[in-house]
Amino acid sequence: MLQLVVTIIIYLILVIPVGRYLYHIAAEKHTFGDPLFDRVDGAIYRLGGVNPRKGMNWKQYALTLVGTNGVMIAIGYLILRIQRLPLFNPNGIDGMEPTLAFNTIISFMTNTNLQHYSGESGLSYLSQMLVIIFMMFVSAASGYAACVAFIRGLAGKTKDNVGNFYVDLVRITTRILLPFSLVGGLLLVWQGVPQNFSANLVVNTLEGTSQVIAMGPIAALEIIKHLGTNGGGFLGANSSTPLENPTMLSNLIELYSMMLLPGACVITFGKMVGESRRERLRKENALPAEPRSLTARLFGQEGRSIFAAMGILFLVGLAVCFWAESQGNPALADIGLSQAEGSMEGKEVRFGVAQSALFTTVTTSFTTGTVNNMHDTLTPLGGMVPLLHMMLNCVFGGKGVGLMNMILYAILAVFICGLMVGRTPEYLGKKIEGREMKLTALGIIVHPLLILVFSALAVATAGGLAGITNPGYHGLTQVLYEYASSAANNGSGFEGLADNTVFWNMTTGIVMFLGRYLPIVIQLAIAGSLMKKNFVNESAGTLRTCTFSFAVILVFVVYIFAALTFFPALALGPIAEHLTLWA
Repeated sequence: MLQLVVTIIIYLILVIPVGRYLYHIAAEKHTFGDPLFDRVDGAIYRLGGVNPRKGMNWKQYALTLVGTNGVMIAIGYLILRIQRLPLFNPNGIDGMEPTLAFNTIISFMTNTNLQHYSGESGLSYLSQMLVIIFMMFVSAASGYAACVAFIRGLAGKTKDNVGNFYVDLVRITTRILLPFSLVGGLLLVWQGVPQNFSANLVVNTLEGTSQVIAMGPIAALEIIKHLGTNGGGFLGANSSTPLENPTMLSNLIELYSMMLLPGACVITFGKMVGESRRERLRKENALPAEPRSLTARLFGQEGRSIFAAMGILFLVGLAVCFWAESQGNPALADIGLSQAEGSMEGKEVRFGVAQSALFTTVTTSFTTGTVNNMHDTLTPLGGMVPLLHMMLNCVFGGKGVGLMNMILYAILAVFICGLMVGRTPEYLGKKIEGREMKLTALGIIVHPLLILVFSALAVATAGGLAGITNPGYHGLTQVLYEYASSAANNGSGFEGLADNTVFWNMTTGIVMFLGRYLPIVIQLAIAGSLMKKNFVNESAGTLRTCTFSFAVILVFVVYIFAALTFFPALALGPIAEHLTLWA
């Protein structure tokens, strides 16, 4: 318990300055690194023929994002197919099979990083660098760019300019992802994570057998996979292996790398919206006194309610996961195995139940997908927490996705509250009308639709059933987890599925693509609609959305929607398995 509390307190201390820095980058305000980064960015703009002062409306921004990502998908697919060439390929890795290459390139371009292969045996060093690591930077920067454009639309400083996608992509990469990755990567190397281009080592073990130890640029991939909330792994065993995560300190570095930027996006949102409001009120000579609340100054008035709602959802999930894993496994207790330390099946002894439960909750709340324990061996309720958080897809989330999805729930919450009191709903000073509610409903329903429809397809077809290796409730949970991970662009898996088949490669690839780009386009459309509207004055009947009470309302709206959409599936999966196991 003390480990968990201290880890979260340190996170809260770290996320505030990172949030302020991200805000300065998003708002194009002065930072200490401008003299260097301005030159680097200027060279990139000249090389790419980009006019950094030319803005885009939401449609242009969305088309540019999807089109740029599409070109990179085509190039990356080609590299995966021809990786057998003897270029940075000391282990002689063959080219990828077509459907696996399709799944892999979609996975990494959509920031999902679902892996139907083992990294040490499925990819050459060339593919690891030019496809995997490169896409980890670009996909993360694309997500954060979409989030920044979304926030600009909500702030409503202009009527048709949400920024320039190329400028946002470059600034986020050069000023955030690259410097943070350099520092974090060196810290991981210091802790013992390999970074080289050597061929795999073959050593003789104490038992007299041979063992292959993977080598390669592991640290470079490891830091950006967490910092960009990408997930995946250089090795098949991911961050549970000492080569990727050797110590408790490296475990904390990876935890904070996952958590910092998604939390910082919420602070950026609060400050950008607050700044826009202050500028508007200043023009009207109605600027109120500066907020005295410490949380309002740190997170922004609107940001603190969103951060509080996400924090409540996260802590509830963490508490359930930690409690469930601490109870142990009654089936193992019945055959005489001690469960005094909790359920240690599938966990690293050096991390134990506490850090495993924290890592599990973080990686699926912040939609990263990396693992330091085997999720397939979690207790039923412990495994339901990461599954549920991917289904919610708004518990901080990754690369700005969690914030954008939570804003949709906030719009839904003010609409419901407006209906209850008979007022036109308002959010951030704009009226929420029919167009916004239709888009919001569509944006919210796309996620469960992808998960449930494709899960039903998997359990109703021979190709889907062939991949299920566990009968009964656990097998259904594995299917739900695979598609929830794909739709949420998370990438972690229960790993009990035989998923490297044509059926699973193609269906999860489709879900990953639609789960990434459909919500982004819909959310940018909402921002584009709201930014064209005039601000309305607050009145005594205006629902204040910057309070803790609104955060609680938001939590209940999220849980109610989850119950209405996912409870039947969860009841047939992890809940039924728990009741059977503890019967």
